[in-house]
Amino acid sequence: MEDTKQKKEYKHMIIAVAAALFAAAAVFILTVSNAFSALDYMVTDRLYQVPRGVSGQIKIIGIDEKTLEEYGPINTWSRSRYAELIKILTENKENEPSVIGLDIQFSGHMDEGGDSALSVATENYGRIVTVGQFVYEDMMQRDENGNGFHSVKEFYLPYEELNAVAEISFSNVSKDSDGTVRRITMEKEYKGTKYNSFPYAVYKKYCEQLGTEPAPHRADRFGMSLIDYSGRPGDYEHVSMYDVMEGKIDPRAFAGCIVLVGAYAPGMMDNFNVPTGGSSQMYGVEVHANILQAFMQNRFSINGDPNIIGAIYALAAAVCTFVFSRKKILLSSLALAAGVAAGIVSGVVLHNNGIMVSVIYLPIVLIVSYVAYLAESYITEYRNKARILKAFSKYVAPQIINELSSKGNFKVSLGGESKDISVLFVDIRGFTTMSESLQPEEVVAILNQYLALTTKAVFDNMGTLDKFVGDCTMAVFNSPFDLDDYEFKSVCAAFDIASGSERLNEKMEKQFGRKIGFGVGVNCGQAVTGNIGCDFRMDYTAIGDTVNTAARLEANAKAGKVYISDVLYARIKERVDVEEVGIIPLKGKSNGVFVYSVTAVHKDIPAPSPEEMARRRKIYCIAGNMPEE
Repeated sequence: MEDTKQKKEYKHMIIAVAAALFAAAAVFILTVSNAFSALDYMVTDRLYQVPRGVSGQIKIIGIDEKTLEEYGPINTWSRSRYAELIKILTENKENEPSVIGLDIQFSGHMDEGGDSALSVATENYGRIVTVGQFVYEDMMQRDENGNGFHSVKEFYLPYEELNAVAEISFSNVSKDSDGTVRRITMEKEYKGTKYNSFPYAVYKKYCEQLGTEPAPHRADRFGMSLIDYSGRPGDYEHVSMYDVMEGKIDPRAFAGCIVLVGAYAPGMMDNFNVPTGGSSQMYGVEVHANILQAFMQNRFSINGDPNIIGAIYALAAAVCTFVFSRKKILLSSLALAAGVAAGIVSGVVLHNNGIMVSVIYLPIVLIVSYVAYLAESYITEYRNKARILKAFSKYVAPQIINELSSKGNFKVSLGGESKDISVLFVDIRGFTTMSESLQPEEVVAILNQYLALTTKAVFDNMGTLDKFVGDCTMAVFNSPFDLDDYEFKSVCAAFDIASGSERLNEKMEKQFGRKIGFGVGVNCGQAVTGNIGCDFRMDYTAIGDTVNTAARLEANAKAGKVYISDVLYARIKERVDVEEVGIIPLKGKSNGVFVYSVTAVHKDIPAPSPEEMARRRKIYCIAGNMPEE
């Protein structure tokens, strides 16, 4: 037995270790591959991209719908209009902006006068940053490490005169697989020249104006950084370009600030999905404003090494899954909560220190493992209950089994327990003599019909069939499941057996030319019930003096008679008719037992109240010495 137990424990340990390793491998693979990137982006956006307030140093002059309404489509404008805007903003040297960023494409020539005016205004002010646009090949290529990228097909620069006097940058932003802008490339090289991104070029120009060095920026191995957004769409202070041009806005409002000029109307097709946007999109000039503020506050993150993060998560998943294998709900729940919390908190802490990590894969695997073990425990418990129900279906009335299986609220003690029960014994009178004069097949046929009768009577009255011993049947009532009014039900079963013997005798006489008689004995009281035996062989039964007395009553009962003890009669006396048999000595007992023979049962008479029955059951009765009431 000890070897069997050790083998089971060893098998359980092997399965637990295998499950822990599987969970670890799953977390590692998911983290490295970022298999559910869309879900990961959604969760990390909620955790990391929390608007913290926009800077008043950054102001936006938007080419909005009002401006387009008044001045017409932007592609019809003379560039002298931008020259006039620069002149308005910089006319008073004491109140001019620190830097002006023009997030507008000035490729090719328009009209000569307008192009010249913009170039001159840019040169006179000296702190203008404008943009070009990279165009990429459609076909993806792979580098030596297998990483995909799109090579630059062309870079659209501003026209030559402006290119010569302005700080040229690129306005491209990168979109993730879900179409959301979360990262930026700081610089790109094209034909031997390095170009900064628009917000980085504006930031560097701003630092020059302040006489400070730009803070070193962080970038991953692909040269990209994750944008830490400060605001939502519309948060930055913005005014209409038309209002500035028409003198409705005092230019002193922009003194010492960084002014960004760009598209601010839906029809200009310069709007993007961003982590802080929700269902709204953010204009490109606002995206650049957020990136610029991140530069000014030195707030950029990079993706952490997925292999290192995956390995750490794998270790955590293995430990938690091993804890789940112990199948202790409270401990497993605490491990799950601790694992999920640790994954999320560590992700936030790392992000605050400039490292972005995926946070969904550890919780996903832990939750799946936890649910799997819960389901496995539930299925095991369900199978055990089904196994117990199946086993007891051989002993207990089908209606009890149906009720228990529907409610599922039963508990069977696998050891012994002491409880008050009613015990029934029935035996065939003269069976040994009869079996000697009949063929074995005839004996078996008679036994089967007799046992069918006794079993039906027991089950019809909600009893538990304990065992068959030869021609003897033993049944108990109120065990292993609690049964209301079990004393009366046991007597009803005994009377049904005695009554059924008459019909069975008629059948036996026709088949075998013989009659059989039954003697039935019933007693109630305390007994020890439960699975009695050893690990590899056990029987569910009842033992004790109550059981022995019932067996002795049956041994003394004549054919067709039902003998009950005085203890049992005292509990059900209103609902049975009896004849006094008197005190009879019972083998193994020092005192005789006062016995009654049941002549009728009255199922139409209601049982005494539960309080009265409880009182009767508490009376200490020794068979043959009933206290007087």
